[in-house]
Amino acid sequence: MPINLPETKKPRIVIIGAGFAGLNLARRLSNKYYQVVIIDRNNFHQFQPLLYQVAMSGIEPSSIAFPLRKLFRHKEDVHIRVAELLSVHPAEQHIITSEGLVNYDILVLAIGAATNFYGNAEIEQKAYPLKSVADALLLRNVILSDLEKALTIREDDVRKSYMDIVIVGGGPTGVEMSGSLAEMKRYILPKDYPELNAAEMDIYLIEGTNELLSVMSDKASEKSKQYLEKMGVHVITNTRVMNYDGQVISLSDGKKLYSRKVIWAAGVTGVKIQGLPDAAYARGNRILTNTFNQVSGFTDIYAIGDNAYMEEGEYKGHPQVAQPAIQEARCLAHNLNAKAKGKPIKPFHYKDLGSLATIGRNKAVADLPFIKTQGFIAWVLWLVVHLKSILGVKNQIFVLFNWVWSYVTLDQSLRIIVKHKRSKDSEW
Repeated sequence: MPINLPETKKPRIVIIGAGFAGLNLARRLSNKYYQVVIIDRNNFHQFQPLLYQVAMSGIEPSSIAFPLRKLFRHKEDVHIRVAELLSVHPAEQHIITSEGLVNYDILVLAIGAATNFYGNAEIEQKAYPLKSVADALLLRNVILSDLEKALTIREDDVRKSYMDIVIVGGGPTGVEMSGSLAEMKRYILPKDYPELNAAEMDIYLIEGTNELLSVMSDKASEKSKQYLEKMGVHVITNTRVMNYDGQVISLSDGKKLYSRKVIWAAGVTGVKIQGLPDAAYARGNRILTNTFNQVSGFTDIYAIGDNAYMEEGEYKGHPQVAQPAIQEARCLAHNLNAKAKGKPIKPFHYKDLGSLATIGRNKAVADLPFIKTQGFIAWVLWLVVHLKSILGVKNQIFVLFNWVWSYVTLDQSLRIIVKHKRSKDSEW
């Protein structure tokens, strides 16, 4: 059964995904040339770089989420449907979603990437990813609930297993999460849980390579490690997590750690789509495209963002972060609009605008085209860049207020455990 959509004489562009890539493309195509249909499993755009702050009770989930319908409220030819892509049928030029069939003239795949558990089903079941608002809220509940449980436990080893936290993956998410947890241990635990000995809480950051923040400069990598170790985080490099059963973490060097919480930030992988041939995929299950973002073997299907793999210049697949996704969306929007007007199109060229990561109060690292710095200046740059990137003035104000409040008071105001009586998960 086809999904109900208005009939149109315009070409229909169907965009799968409302992340950085899909959202930026849709905003630049909402004009007189096309009917735009956005399909996403959520009815909002989420600002993923700050998910860890939701998990740490630093900001509200609504502050980093923006309703899609509000964003396109005054765009007559933009239509939003909450559904999940099930399969693509290129010969018939339609897709099948969880809510029905959708015909397209142009299909754009901007589905992002999924957490990479490297084929370990037990880790996938027991560890906590951090890719969505729902993940962040679950993690917040678990962290706070386990601290409450620790108060009731007499046995030292068991109590420590509820307090200790292991983060796997030394990229920006893992580094920023580790720093935030270290600050919670230092500033929040003694105030909220004076009956617990904060010194019993161990925070481990495990990275499989020999350095943290491998996409950044050696100076940034080394400085971030120094910051974290000074804050009390146990940084373990050149070590992989082999297994996790919910309590015991087995490491590649034979050692074992004991914790009820493993936060998995060890990388991402593409998600294969039913209906696309194997020849359309590159390494990491990313969709192979040319420099115009056309999927290999197709002229009317495009891929942008984390799920796209393009060989361009020095890049054998662009970094799976926000900037390449945004820039690809801008280039594709220009090309589709140019095609509609009968004008020439241009290939994509990525411009690296640099990288930022924050570790804690006044501690950050910045590798930007105009400056490479660490410490307070990098921290201010991180605040400004992330604040400007959040959609909605109200959201920006709320986030800024929470940041200022936390900075001045050394406190957070959102440490509440939200339970539902119908939840099947007895742990939260």
